[in-house]
Amino acid sequence: MSEPLGLFGGTFDPVHYGHLRLAEEAIAQLGLAGVRWIPAGNPPHRGAPQVTAAQRLAMVSRSTADNPRFSVDPAEVEAAAPSYTVLTLERLRAELGPAQPLVLLVGADAFAGLAGWHRWPEILDLAHVAVSHRPGFPVEAASLPTALADAFRQRRLADVGGLRAAPGGGIVTFEMTQLAISATQIRKLLANGLSARYLLPDGVLDYISSHSLYRNP
Repeated sequence: MSEPLGLFGGTFDPVHYGHLRLAEEAIAQLGLAGVRWIPAGNPPHRGAPQVTAAQRLAMVSRSTADNPRFSVDPAEVEAAAPSYTVLTLERLRAELGPAQPLVLLVGADAFAGLAGWHRWPEILDLAHVAVSHRPGFPVEAASLPTALADAFRQRRLADVGGLRAAPGGGIVTFEMTQLAISATQIRKLLANGLSARYLLPDGVLDYISSHSLYRNP
């Protein structure tokens, strides 16, 4: 069995240091071969992003270019269809084969809402799920909806070594450095003409400035 590959999807509107740190710490703590970033082209569970899918893809590409263990998957941006995680995993299974361990990276808040995702039980069969959480605030089954809590108890792996033992099906949690940064916060700062420096990479800030993104009309 080859090393697990991390999958990190999201709107990334815009990508920031919180995203980058999560991916970096996931590699170290979960023993991943790398992380494939998958910007959503047409996210069905939220309002339309303020910038185009191509612009969000460009910002992710800029922010990850200097890390050889990061790669960027443009398929969802290039597709016209809604970006459903289960469909992405089916595509990657067809591309990478049935034996490659895949690890879907999600935050604790997103995981708590997993039961509302399209065909969510199939997601747990197609890949492992690694849930990041704040230091001192572990993920507890009691805080999850009933069906998800049952899946969490049944599929939770004793240690991250289990990610290598099967192509998918397990759930692990990992603690990550807490960075109080959000894309919403960054968009508000930029819309009001305030500095977002040190919240996201300079290359992304330069791209935002040169394309006049996130400014109030």
